[in-house]
Amino acid sequence: MIKKTTWLSLTAAAVGLMLTACGTQSRDGRDSEERLYASCKPYTRWWWFAAEIDTNDVRQQLQWLKDHEFGGVEIAWIYPMGLDSTTQHPEFLSAQWSTAVNAAKRMADSLQMGCDFTYGTLWPFNDLHLPDGDQTRTYHDSVEAARCYHSWDYPRISRIINHLDRKAFVGYADRMNQALAGAYHGAKPGLFVDSWEVETMYAWTPGFDTTFRAQHGYDIVPYMENKTLTDTANIDVYYDFMHTLSGYVMQEFYQPFADNAARVGAFSRAQCGGAPTDLLTAFTLVDIPETEAILYEPSFSKIAASAATLGGKQAVTAETFTCAYGWTSLLKDNGHGMSPHQGREQIADLKLICDALLANGTNQIIWHGFAYNKPGRRDNHFYTTCQVSMSPEDNLSGDTLAAFNRYMTTVSQYMRRGRNYSDMAVYMPLEDSWMHVFYPDRVREQMKWVWGQYEMRFIDTPREFKGMQPLWVNEHFLSQARYADGRLHCGQADFRSLYVGVEYMELGALRHILRLAREGLPVYMATQPKEPGRVKHPADYAAAMQELLALDNVGIHAAVITHKPLLEGDSLPDFWCRQEGDTYYIFVANPMTQTISYPLDYCHAFTDQGSQRAVTVHHHGKSEPYTLRFRPQESLLLRVTPDGITPIDLGFTPTAMRKG
Repeated sequence: MIKKTTWLSLTAAAVGLMLTACGTQSRDGRDSEERLYASCKPYTRWWWFAAEIDTNDVRQQLQWLKDHEFGGVEIAWIYPMGLDSTTQHPEFLSAQWSTAVNAAKRMADSLQMGCDFTYGTLWPFNDLHLPDGDQTRTYHDSVEAARCYHSWDYPRISRIINHLDRKAFVGYADRMNQALAGAYHGAKPGLFVDSWEVETMYAWTPGFDTTFRAQHGYDIVPYMENKTLTDTANIDVYYDFMHTLSGYVMQEFYQPFADNAARVGAFSRAQCGGAPTDLLTAFTLVDIPETEAILYEPSFSKIAASAATLGGKQAVTAETFTCAYGWTSLLKDNGHGMSPHQGREQIADLKLICDALLANGTNQIIWHGFAYNKPGRRDNHFYTTCQVSMSPEDNLSGDTLAAFNRYMTTVSQYMRRGRNYSDMAVYMPLEDSWMHVFYPDRVREQMKWVWGQYEMRFIDTPREFKGMQPLWVNEHFLSQARYADGRLHCGQADFRSLYVGVEYMELGALRHILRLAREGLPVYMATQPKEPGRVKHPADYAAAMQELLALDNVGIHAAVITHKPLLEGDSLPDFWCRQEGDTYYIFVANPMTQTISYPLDYCHAFTDQGSQRAVTVHHHGKSEPYTLRFRPQESLLLRVTPDGITPIDLGFTPTAMRKG
């Protein structure tokens, strides 16, 4: 049998509906509905520690943020500072809590600032009053995996909802919506879900075994009971497990989350990072796909940016600067753990992270973050953040912060014009990530919370075709694509060629590529993939591959790609291009951005001595030599028209700040 009758096909109609949701964009670059995050000013996550919330304090903090060029906030409700169980605070979702939240939303509206909400306390949605049976579980544990220890109502222990059961989500959402009802009035808020921080090893939900058997034709239970699912000998079984799990994640969590936001008059924003699912398709289910750096590589942003392009979405947000210099435990110093160099962050270092994101498809920065503090105090701080502060004793404050925000706003505005440019689609290595199971030990040692390659933290499009600004595609989008007029019309994007460089590929995907190649699509088969999963179709697979490779427009060498890249040159820096009519806006990141990694060395940016790159810009039917000249700590923005190439002055160069 051919499996995958599929969760992806079941998702197709839902994806189509979401493409017409808030913030979508037509092919000519005009918005079909309102633009979200229209000012392009950075937002900040606003940490509300469990305590009494004073509306006068709220007003002063919002005004300070506005004065320092922030466009809005995302309120995140967390534990009492220092895990002090004696701190007085209203119960989460109580009437007193709602009064404070509603007041903050009204104040933000009055200041013409956005106000989003993390859709719960902490990231894995949890509830003190979660009904029995609605909690998350693994096959071997339905108790400990569901415990959430450090939420707003600390030291009371809540339970994490079952993310594989929409009934559990709907019940949870009903309680959230009742408490947030007043805050849904006025300007449309965003409802946000952070990266997937729910146990994934042997994830389970009632009925999973029945669904798995229907999709794959055999029983998954023995592999779960014996804990042999991730054994090397069972990688095909693990692949099938991930395929079924992926469908649950999209259908039972991300789709209901997006539907709920639309129903209450909000919009949905999600970090799908870390979720055990088809990330590219999952990102298209929400209104705003969000990435993160540098706990994720900047290139990870291309997944969210590709989803936005395929789905016709304008904004791609990024949780930015988290753990920039490393990670310190919340529990250190009796609950007062603090990020390395907190209070003495160097904006030049942070600009490297920001520019790397902007050059990989992000166009809206979300600071991580800003702690609620009484005016004149700096007691509260979040343990993994680069902390924006009202106190002049801290570096991320005052005029320099405002200037940095203006810089990020300017670049984001240009990176929201028109639509994303791309000349090459790249088949995303989803099957590879599910077949390879574990990250290498070196990754797991550095990031102890990471284990599975399904997260795709380190993937990137092929460097040899960087000048074409390649974007990811997958089986879902190829199934609906067509090749006509010399273009691959795929979702809301158009491409001139397809690159395949994966080890594994589903038979369905191979057949879609064969159909498109028959229509004339140039396909570079850098590899010849194999079929994943336990149930295989060797004769059908070999026949499809043989027919594909026999086509004149399909080749195993790069020569099959005959069109020229937008940018060409040795050691190309990372860049991102938007096309508006016959004008290209190209943001070229300082080459130093390609040297950053987690954790970032303190003052790393100041090792930059400046550099230059000789490139050729192929545009409007001509080839124009151009020299990219990077002064220390600076990136470039170019306007390319039929008349030539013009640099745009971004007007910001960070300087050294107080060290510590």
